[in-house]
Amino acid sequence: MRFRFDHAPLAVRSCWCRDCQYLACGNASVNAFFRRAGLSMEGAPAVYVSHAASGNTMRRSFCPHCGTHLFSEAEARPETVVVRVGTLDDREVGRPASIIWTGSAPGWAELDPAVPHCEGQPAIPPVPPSPSAAG
Repeated sequence: MRFRFDHAPLAVRSCWCRDCQYLACGNASVNAFFRRAGLSMEGAPAVYVSHAASGNTMRRSFCPHCGTHLFSEAEARPETVVVRVGTLDDREVGRPASIIWTGSAPGWAELDPAVPHCEGQPAIPPVPPSPSAAG
């Protein structure tokens, strides 16, 4: 399965919520936020629906062939797709600009003091309109 976006990520965060720790084998996951518009896929992912600590209903997509976790989509934010940076061909776009859910991080977690932290779910900024939607 292959996918691509026609734009750069809107934001990149490291997340220490318990769900992300499970997905990242005990570490934080690094997630890039993209507009859904501009996503193209070859193949269809398998899907698992769950409820996050933030209260969001999450749709988690993974490769049906190898099981690699690819995307998360919050029901409350249908215009965005959260992509696991490790699945991108160009992982250099994945430098986290913030670290979230630090209140759930284990005591041994190394949290870069130069990167802003949030103990839980931060307010999500509005998604800017896609360039093609501009008048």
